[in-house]
This record gives sequence, structure tokens and C-alpha cells, in this order.
Amino acid sequence: MPNLPPFIAPERFTDAAAALAQVTRIYDGSIAHLRQAMQDFVAGKDGQGHVRACYPLVRIHTDTVSRTITPESARLSYGFVAGPGRFETTLTRPDLYRDYYLEQFNLLLQNHAVELEVGTSSQPIPVHFSFAENDHVEGNMTAQRRTLMRDVFDLPDLAAMDDGIANGTHQPRAGEPQPLALFTAPRVDYSLHRLRHYTGTAAEHFQNFVLFTNYQFYVDEFIALGHAAMQDPNSEYIAFVEPGNVITRRVGLSAEAMDALGSAPPRLPQMPGYHLVRADRAGITMVNIGVGPANAKNITDHIAVLRPHAWIMLGHCAGLRNSQQLGDYVLAHGYVREDHVLDEELPLWVPIPALAEIQVALEQAVADVTQIQGAALKSIMRTGTVASTDNRNWELLPDNQPQRRFSQSRAVALDMESATIAANGFRFRVPYGTLLCVSDKPLHGEIKLPGMANHFYRERVDQHLRIGMRAIELLRAQGTEQLHSRKLRSFSEVAFQ
Repeated sequence: MPNLPPFIAPERFTDAAAALAQVTRIYDGSIAHLRQAMQDFVAGKDGQGHVRACYPLVRIHTDTVSRTITPESARLSYGFVAGPGRFETTLTRPDLYRDYYLEQFNLLLQNHAVELEVGTSSQPIPVHFSFAENDHVEGNMTAQRRTLMRDVFDLPDLAAMDDGIANGTHQPRAGEPQPLALFTAPRVDYSLHRLRHYTGTAAEHFQNFVLFTNYQFYVDEFIALGHAAMQDPNSEYIAFVEPGNVITRRVGLSAEAMDALGSAPPRLPQMPGYHLVRADRAGITMVNIGVGPANAKNITDHIAVLRPHAWIMLGHCAGLRNSQQLGDYVLAHGYVREDHVLDEELPLWVPIPALAEIQVALEQAVADVTQIQGAALKSIMRTGTVASTDNRNWELLPDNQPQRRFSQSRAVALDMESATIAANGFRFRVPYGTLLCVSDKPLHGEIKLPGMANHFYRERVDQHLRIGMRAIELLRAQGTEQLHSRKLRSFSEVAFQ
């Protein structure tokens, strides 16, 4: 017989806070059960049977396509189901997702005037996802003992983590409920652990606005700005977090207990993350994704489960037009996808639209930071199509085939990450934008050489980063409800944002 915690049958709620309290009760009980069993297992105790604990679930039933529409909810593209039926999802980490869950629960109650059912699901929690942030219990066991874990605990099941819902390919079987959220609880937990691995920081520190870059120079400048903000007692940011969960508090603020756990890693992780933290989590996270579409897809696959309000690519590109100068900006309003990493999940015939709110904020930010207004802005910034390729040496291919395609597409710039980030934003319903800076012009004999590159970086990195941060300030000020565009929603969409 499975060794289970007490089963909590579904209960009905008309209050979002009470429903979340029940989710927390179920989740905390399940995690406590797994952690205690794991401690016993590491200590050499046998005879526990198969240890299992399951995620909490939330469910609603609707019997009509109509919903209650208020002036507030009418502006939102989420918070309601597409029609009658039974809808549910599993949930995880109510401590991390508290505000997010409360918003989704309240919108369901307002839009459908139904009860929320909260109870224990049948989806097992993999034991690895029950470990606390600094637990390394497996390292204390022999290889043979670790092998025996499969007999005692549920391990991660990749079949429960696919992205069929987000991709629009999920088809519920007869009698199976329809999804409420893009991601199941195991998929969320998987990404939360991957984020810690790739960025060197815990998911708790990620903010709701994310900047991606493909150069360390931007990160160096972001670190300098982050530490400067911590010396300003009037800064809107309360902490700056670096890899290893190293936390610097704003001057005048006392350290928290968790701060002592952080320590700089002996080497930087693959895609280090840095976080300018606001109390409302509307601060700025910056991730150096390095070079290439594989990294860009990888990190956005995982950050998407945090449901950020927007992510923006700030990086360098090759200018493809003779009229461009080194240091000019390119605001992407379309993408040519030759990155290939998302072709299966998002077919090439799917257009990736520009999002007006992001475009306007980026253009205004360029004007604000450079102090160039109106038509004169065209002298330093071009709006156009950006092509992204997975071939860093595309210039060397025979017969100029890439050049011909890029010309036919009207592309004005080329990089290796922007289309991937935009496409995954479209796929995961995360608002996206791209502002690149021309660092070379390979079609016109202006290739990057060390001296030229150093001068270029000194001249442009600080300004470019400040433009990205200013764009986030503008987006934050206008309110996030309008950011989650209907352009990102399908015909039959899940209710959760």
C-alpha cells in the first residue's frame, strides 16, 4: 500500500483567500510528508512502502458560455474560461505564487459566479521537487541507495511536463477536464529547479520584468547600476541579488534571515541572473543568455512559468543596410525565424506580431534617454524586421543564399536570439520586445575588430541598458493589465494568465 499523507477531499469556496489557504494546507502537508520520508530513507530506514504525496488542484464547473463582465474585467484577455465544462489544474509553491493565484481565483469567481473546488489531486509530487532550497540529501547516499529511491519515491515523470497546452496541441481525453492553466504543477516545479541551475539564483528573486542580453558588458553595467541603487536611500528598489543568492539590501534596510544563505559561486552559471528587486516584484531581472538560439529557448522555456509581465531583448546585431551606422538602434517590428529551435512547437507559418505597448515604450525610452525627439529619432533608430539565425558564420555560405533571403524579407538587422525570444513569448503568452544595437555591418566590410569593438562597447552599452530600464519604467507606470494582449490568446484559451 502507498504511504500517503491524509487525503483532503475537494471543498468548495467562494472566497479566493480561503481557497488559497486550502491549497497551501494541502501542499505544505504533502511536502512535509515527503521530506520526512526522505530523511528517514537517507538515515537508512526501510519498510516505508512506496511513499507518495500529491499536488493540490483547483477546479471549476461552468454550464454557460456567458460570463459576468465588469468595466475592469472587460479590459483583460484572461481570467475566464472559453465555454461550459469542467476545468482544473494542479498547483505548486503557493508561497511563491500567492499573489498570482489570488488574482486568478478572484477573476474566476467574478467572471463566472461559480465555486472554486480545491482538493488533493492524483498527480504525484516528484520527491526531488520537495527538497528545500539548500537541501542536498542525495549527496549523502551511496550510489546503490540512490538507485533504490525509484522503488520508494515518485521521480520526475516527463510525460506530465509536456507543453501541449501552451502549444495548442493538447486534446483532453473523454471525461478528462479541460486545462485552467498553461502549465501543470510538475512542469512549473521542473522549471523552477532549472532556473536555479542555469541562473544561479532562486526563483523567489525573479522580477516581473526581464531583460535578456547576449553580452557580458551589459551585465557589468547592470551590476554597477544595481549597487549604486543600493546606496540610494530613496531608490524604488529594495535589494540587488546576484548569482549564489548574494543579496545586497538598500542602505537603511536590515538584512533578512535568508540573506546569510547566499555565497558567490566559484564560477558563474551558464546564464547568470541578476535582480533589482522591488517590494511588489515589479523590479527588473537581467539574464545573460550568451550566444545562440538554443540558450534563448532554454531560458525562456523556464522563465515563462513565473508569468512575467514582459521580457525584452537588448543585444548586438549585424546591420544589413548601408544607411545604418555602428551604434544605431533597431526596434524589431517583425522577425524572420531561421533559428530552427522552435519549428516543431511553433510552425514557421505562425506570424509573430509586434506588441504595440512594448513598441511604444521602447521608442519613447530611446527618445527619453538620448534626448532626440520626433522625426530626428530616425537618425539613430530604425524600425524593421530582424532575422535570427542559428549559423554564426552565415556570411561564409556559398552563393549568397542567406543574403538573398534576408533582402527579400526586408530585414534590417541580424542576430541569433531575438526571434527565438519573441517566438517563445508569443508561444507562452508573455509580452515581448526587441531593441538591438548595430555592432558590425558584415555586408559592407565593417566587421568587428578588437579596437573597434572596445570603442563601440564603451560608447553604447550604458545608454542601451538605460533605454531598456526606462522602457520597463514606462510599462510599469501604464499598468500591467493592458500588457497581456489579446494578440497572444488563442480561440480556446486557458483562464489563468
